[in-house]
Amino acid sequence: MVAVGVLGLVGLVGTSFVFNPQPTWAEEAAQNFTFADLRYQDLSNKNFEGASLAGAILLKANLQGTNLKSTILTMATFERANLSGADLTETFADRVLFNEANLTNAIFTDAMLTSSRFYEATITGADFSYAFLDRTQVTMMCEYADGVNPVTGISTRESLGCS
Repeated sequence: MVAVGVLGLVGLVGTSFVFNPQPTWAEEAAQNFTFADLRYQDLSNKNFEGASLAGAILLKANLQGTNLKSTILTMATFERANLSGADLTETFADRVLFNEANLTNAIFTDAMLTSSRFYEATITGADFSYAFLDRTQVTMMCEYADGVNPVTGISTRESLGCS
């Protein structure tokens, strides 16, 4: 009887970590924004390093200059978001929507961007060095890729492997 009660409590507590739509701010530990609704939020220059934003909705959010290194962004929506100057180094961003996002001077070095979409995204100066991207997305972005990232010194075209 006690074992069932403890297991039920552990299950209930564990579920609140996975499905809690409210952001959790913690400077010392990884942050959990899984399934958070952060539409239109000003999150500029925040430190999200190591956080989970899996399934989060960041439609038109301002993440200018934000540290998103080593974050989990799986199935998140950054449509029309401002990620200019954001650092997404070593980010796991599988099936993420960056459609119409401002990615000017963003850094995606060593990021996993499989099945992610960048339709009409502004990528001037973005660095995609060693990132995993779908070939169709690379081909599309190479049509309008330009600029050099001011932090890494790498051109967007070079980082995408454009000819």
